[in-house]
Amino acid sequence: MHTFTLWAPRPKKVAVSIGDRVYPMQGPNDKGYWKVSVEEAGEGTDYGFLLDDDPMPYPDPRSLWQPFGVHKPSRVYNQNAFKWEDSTWQGPPLTGAVIYEMHIGTFTPEGTFDAAIEKLPYLFDLGITHVEVMPVAEAAGNRGWGYDGVDLYASSSCYGGPDAFKRFVNAAHRQGIGVILDVVYNHFGPVGNYTGKFGPYVTSKHQTPWGDAVNLEDGGSDEVRKFFSDNALMWMRDFHVDGLRLDAVHELVDRSAVHFLEQLAANVYNMSATLGRRLFLIAESDLNNPCIVRPIEANGYGMDAQWSDDFHHSLFTLLHVEEGSAGKGYYNDFGDFECLAKSLKSMFVYDGIYSEYRNRHHGRPVDSLSAHHFIGFIQNHDQVGNRATGDRLEHIIGVPRTKVALGIVLTAPFIPMLFQGEEFAASTPFLYFADHEDPEMAKLVAEGRKKEFAAFGWDESQIPNPEDKETFTNSILNWDEADQGKHRDIFEWTARLIHIRRNSISLNDGDRGHIKVTFSEEHKWLRMDRNLVTVIANLGPAPCQFEIGPEHELLLASVSEWTRVEDGHVTVPPDGFAILTAEKE
Repeated sequence: MHTFTLWAPRPKKVAVSIGDRVYPMQGPNDKGYWKVSVEEAGEGTDYGFLLDDDPMPYPDPRSLWQPFGVHKPSRVYNQNAFKWEDSTWQGPPLTGAVIYEMHIGTFTPEGTFDAAIEKLPYLFDLGITHVEVMPVAEAAGNRGWGYDGVDLYASSSCYGGPDAFKRFVNAAHRQGIGVILDVVYNHFGPVGNYTGKFGPYVTSKHQTPWGDAVNLEDGGSDEVRKFFSDNALMWMRDFHVDGLRLDAVHELVDRSAVHFLEQLAANVYNMSATLGRRLFLIAESDLNNPCIVRPIEANGYGMDAQWSDDFHHSLFTLLHVEEGSAGKGYYNDFGDFECLAKSLKSMFVYDGIYSEYRNRHHGRPVDSLSAHHFIGFIQNHDQVGNRATGDRLEHIIGVPRTKVALGIVLTAPFIPMLFQGEEFAASTPFLYFADHEDPEMAKLVAEGRKKEFAAFGWDESQIPNPEDKETFTNSILNWDEADQGKHRDIFEWTARLIHIRRNSISLNDGDRGHIKVTFSEEHKWLRMDRNLVTVIANLGPAPCQFEIGPEHELLLASVSEWTRVEDGHVTVPPDGFAILTAEKE
């Protein structure tokens, strides 16, 4: 026997359809819920919901398994059947994390959870503490980034389905790696979203880049908020995920006395206490508002960390100044060493100052918050995939400057994150790809991409069609190259940097009062002093000399044959990076 429960305040009558049989549901109760127990139903039963006189069976908005896609019946799935092997798992702390963002479909040639398991020992040896998996919720089509999910409780069948995802998380924990799942609560995908048939999941009172906003404050919003909060708790409780990355929280329109993020953080905190292991939430936000990561007790929203775009923009514009893609669009607000220094010391460059790109003042200071509330990167799915040709950093600036970039990211005070393949300078691009069944939708997506790039000066003819299958296949990592030539060189550099970071007390200190940043706009160098560790990056055309203490020793240099330490000074060559330390092992 299986009991079906459904929140559907809109229809006047509801039934469960199983094969050629129909079972009317009782309801609705005063909150809009319907219910029926079916003796013949159980694990593996395929079902749909019939609403009023509509003959089409609709998938369950809380479906745990959509084996036939987003338009077909849901399948009953038993969350308790999987045999976990991580009962003692606690996971590494987020404050000392080195995160690795991955897209399951392009991470391996097979593009499945099970295939990704085979690479976990490699990531552990590299020094990765957490993998951040791009969204896996069921979406229309057979390929995509995952941000157009419509069945948010169902693990993508393209990647192997719910049991396969559990096998992946179980294997990661066995390997000593935590799992962060990227989730999308700011919109539903444009194809296969039937939630509007059931209830007011979205509202036309507010708009987002994807259409009507999720209903977080209008009539019926209590159950909508519960829908998303329960989803977050499910991934943590039933799939043993350690943390969630919340996509674009600035598009969550909520003027309630208790913001949805605060409600979610409180629920996750309680779930963490119940499960006896640390759970966390990471936000993506372009508001530059420290309230996002300030604790609830300090009148914040309680997110544990957020992505730091200002750092990326500051560093990228310095690394890549000679071509048209930098210095356009939002890059207009960046481009000097002062911005980079401020992003390392203060996290937000725009902390209440005027933004030329926005044509207004933007942000506010982070005050006394630790740097561990912020995640920094020079590559991620957006910053690679949202370039016209999906080109990676090394494709744009070459090996020497890529080493400098990795050096800064992996020695900075915030939590560092790498994007799949970055650790060996993958030759494959990461393009924007999609698989929309509706030809008109596919056309609109392709045209929209071209318009989006206009602000950055890209030639429309360079932009691959997201709907072409080869756009997807061209983005699959080529693991054969990882041990060859420059790819091996970058891999060894990255591994060494991660090892240094994870074994240095100074580099794991999130107190921003313990960091000193100096720079020269004229000579194009930057120096970070972090307690007993000194980091120097020289992007200028000439060698630069710096005074250091007699106790400092050269720990690592990107151009070791030209980096000199003598007479209390270190000389760093052009496009060079060096780490010096007075820490004793």
